[in-house]
Amino acid sequence: MTSYLTGLIGSGIGPSLSPPLHEREAAHHGLRYVYRLLDTDRLGDDVGELLRTARRFGYDGVNITHPCKQAVIPHLDELSPDAAMLSAVNTVVFDGERAVGHNTDWTGFAESFTRGLPGAATRHVVQLGAGGAGAAVAYALLTLGVDVLTIVDADPARAAALADRLAAHHAAHHAAHHSAGRARQGGTGDLPALLAEADGLVHATPTGMAHHPGLPLPAELLRPGLWVADIVYRPLETELLKRARALGCRTLDGGGMVVFQAAHAFRLFTGRTPDAERMLAHLTELT
Repeated sequence: MTSYLTGLIGSGIGPSLSPPLHEREAAHHGLRYVYRLLDTDRLGDDVGELLRTARRFGYDGVNITHPCKQAVIPHLDELSPDAAMLSAVNTVVFDGERAVGHNTDWTGFAESFTRGLPGAATRHVVQLGAGGAGAAVAYALLTLGVDVLTIVDADPARAAALADRLAAHHAAHHAAHHSAGRARQGGTGDLPALLAEADGLVHATPTGMAHHPGLPLPAELLRPGLWVADIVYRPLETELLKRARALGCRTLDGGGMVVFQAAHAFRLFTGRTPDAERMLAHLTELT
């Protein structure tokens, strides 16, 4: 019987749903599959040390989460093209002697968006948050064909750097992608004007998570014609989505992104194609 040893490296990951999501799916494939949590807080080691240890103990691969998605890069032998472009890694596969970094956050969000908001208008989208997850989501939105993406972050320099990187990448790959998605930076003060004419709002900051309750922007900026997507998944029904739904907005919760990024990582670890519908059902049970 084929067996796999995988895990998650990050900070404060005790409540993570990755172990049951991966292990339950593996059981359906008849695999022996163990998914361990390697918490930097609890173990007192940095991501490089934990990566070396996992490799030494014969792990097949690990997922990487906050705050290690960028810090892990110097410890890898190779990056997939999208991980290199995003400067963010959430999946590492140990391939013989090599540690290869991938990013399944962006493909996870893209799949979730395509399934959850079919036919949504994407002429102009406003995104809050330009961190590691924000970079992946922005890349997904441009790849999906958003015409103009305005990125707003509490740190304007971070938003500007991400917008520049994405604009340059999409200009270079325009012929291949047919998505000359244009990314630009906006200020928090511009939100009322931006949202008054945007098609959609994507939220990619921790606000709304169980330990960061609240709204990431004033509720009065939401309006019925706007679709609203959130990447927070604990809870699935954030305050932002609750307010948006009450106005009649189309909404997308963070469950799809977490399931599809896990499904894509599972495929990288095992070479097996997971059943995304089954994993979505597992997530609903687990939450």
